[in-house]
Amino acid sequence: MAKGLLLAAINFKNVAEDEFHDWYDTEHLPERERVPGFLNAQRWIGVEDENVSVAIYDLDTVDVLASPGYTAIGGQNLSPWSKRITAKSERLLRFEGVQTLPGDELAPSGAGALLLNAMNVSPEAEDDFNKWYDEEHIPALAAVPGTLCARRFRATESALTYVALYHLVSPDVVTLPEWKKAVGTPWTERIRPHMRDRLRVVCKTYKPRGL
Repeated sequence: MAKGLLLAAINFKNVAEDEFHDWYDTEHLPERERVPGFLNAQRWIGVEDENVSVAIYDLDTVDVLASPGYTAIGGQNLSPWSKRITAKSERLLRFEGVQTLPGDELAPSGAGALLLNAMNVSPEAEDDFNKWYDEEHIPALAAVPGTLCARRFRATESALTYVALYHLVSPDVVTLPEWKKAVGTPWTERIRPHMRDRLRVVCKTYKPRGL
């Protein structure tokens, strides 16, 4: 069965920075890391807006999110601290989905940056969109120097149907000539007008205070 993904992107500008990171580091992330079926957990901070937080969790399968271990800490069972922080934060995206490319590859460790691309696509272009992503777009970006991993996901529950995650050596990778060439093809230009509700965030690795 395909690997699963849980992704949470939020803007925490209305929360005290120290409290937000203390909550994530000491309660929220450790809770999820202890759930059977959670394979890893990574935190990221927006490059352009450091109030944007992205967390990604690779899962054995997306069904882990319906397991007793997860439901005991999620949804209505969030802790009082979690409820207080999330009530003050702006949700940009919560995504549950399955990995469609490439195979069962997991997020690499040691990346300096992450590019999150999430979107919907107009129904009449969906077949062409998926063919473009699988046959041209992901392979081309995976080949750019500094790209460590390029993966695609399709939602099982989310406002946005498709997510692509690119683990990079640094945020500067997306400014390289090779990257710009890879995203500037005729096929890309044909697909671009059919993309809807796009969320694009370039992130840097989150580093806890003192590290």
